[in-house]
Amino acid sequence: MPSFDIVSEVDFVEIRNAVENSSRELDTRFDFRGVEASFKLEKEVVKITTESDYQLSQLVTILRGNLAKRHVDAQSMDQKETTRTGKSFACNVEFKQGVDTTVAKKIVKMIKDEKLKVQASIQGDKVRVTGKKRDDLQAAMALVRGAELGQSFQFDNFRD
Repeated sequence: MPSFDIVSEVDFVEIRNAVENSSRELDTRFDFRGVEASFKLEKEVVKITTESDYQLSQLVTILRGNLAKRHVDAQSMDQKETTRTGKSFACNVEFKQGVDTTVAKKIVKMIKDEKLKVQASIQGDKVRVTGKKRDDLQAAMALVRGAELGQSFQFDNFRD
């Protein structure tokens, strides 16, 4: 029976490349001359530090632009709360991996409400969709692509 998996994965090699490109761009920017500002990738979290809140938002924009150049979806970014320590501002940016159970339940409900001739089931951090026809599976893919769930999804393990 044809099936596919709905997953949400981010390539951390591309994230590392985007952080390195952002650091290089930061070194060449005129408005950041003489300013303590940096990007650091620690495990799966990007730590952004600078001297003002406005510059912090500009650094996030630089990172988002470099992620787009590396084909990493900006919806996978999860920007945490800004913290102020003395004269510096810091922010952690995490990346969403896997499909949360609440989002997976929304996907399953959305597919069932659409009355497609497919079955969706949650399997860990992914959602498996099975059906008799390939066209029904492609309709389910289009439905998930068009939904605004705050996360980017990839379709993996398509079997015919």
